[in-house]
Amino acid sequence: MATFSHMVVVLAISVAVLLPTTTMATEYVVGGDSGWTTNFDYQNWAKDKQFYVGDKLVFKYQQGDHNVYKVNASDFASCTVPDPSSGLKSGSDVVTLMAPGKKWYICGVGRHCADLNQKLVINVQGWAPAPAPNSATKYGYQTFMAMVVVVLSINAIY
Repeated sequence: MATFSHMVVVLAISVAVLLPTTTMATEYVVGGDSGWTTNFDYQNWAKDKQFYVGDKLVFKYQQGDHNVYKVNASDFASCTVPDPSSGLKSGSDVVTLMAPGKKWYICGVGRHCADLNQKLVINVQGWAPAPAPNSATKYGYQTFMAMVVVVLSINAIY
């Protein structure tokens, strides 16, 4: 005989597995195969991409060779490095885009930003549109609803 707690666990797992996902975050490796480096055209890399809240930027580079600073528009234009403690330095830095609007990033090592073009500006849109439902989503939802009915029926009997 199934206990109420077992039914709750089954229901929770069903919700997690079968309900459709409303948005899918995208992970972008900044610069693609080139990574975060000098003498690369990051504006050209970004121009055909749509960035949304929830997406992630991954800055890949050899630790110690570069770093990443999130800056404002004027610091971006002048390549002004903010407080060193605010920089990312792991060599595989992940930045989650949390709000819409323009975002500016620079390398604070030497003259990498000013002379070697190691900087990126992007425009982040609101949340990504939900994907169109497919047959797996449709049948997953129907299965989920059937399970809800079964669990409620069992609960009503006991």
